[in-house]
Amino acid sequence: MVTFTSSIPDELSKQLNEKARALSLPKNKLIENALRLYIEHLERAEYIRSYKQASSDNDILLMAEEGMTEYLKQLEK
Repeated sequence: MVTFTSSIPDELSKQLNEKARALSLPKNKLIENALRLYIEHLERAEYIRSYKQASSDNDILLMAEEGMTEYLKQLEK
């Protein structure tokens, strides 16, 4: 486990204290959970962005169409 030290604005610190108290969680666990969720959000956004980018790539579209053609042939068998 790594120790991490950081400064946050007073208002954010106040909100952190309030939420940690309300949830009966240590502040470090609340920060850890929030950071995990935020990283998941960033990864999901990157995944979506890559699919949007691929949807405008003609080579990717051709490969997908060819794959669907093969898939349909297999279904017909």
